[in-house]
Amino acid sequence: MADGDGLMSVDYEVHGKVQGVFFRKYTQAEAKKLGLVGWVQNTSHGTVQGQIQGPTARVRELQEWLRKIGSPQSRISRAEFSNEKKIEALDHKEFQILK
Repeated sequence: MADGDGLMSVDYEVHGKVQGVFFRKYTQAEAKKLGLVGWVQNTSHGTVQGQIQGPTARVRELQEWLRKIGSPQSRISRAEFSNEKKIEALDHKEFQILK
């Protein structure tokens, strides 16, 4: 992790065509590539939600990915982020897909 680049945590929910298009799998792969931890899961109302934790700059990269890219067949209408905060330590050991 880069020096002077504190850790942060943020919750997210992505709207659009994000279920049945491998969105969770691609999100997990992108998070792991960036060295982030957290989780992702489908919701009962057709969105995908989760939490991201890691170095601030890397979290920002995944936020941008969730906002604009997603999985190849997804169609993102919007991504909402909440509960953004600086943290001292990570709450997760890896980035998991929750059922």
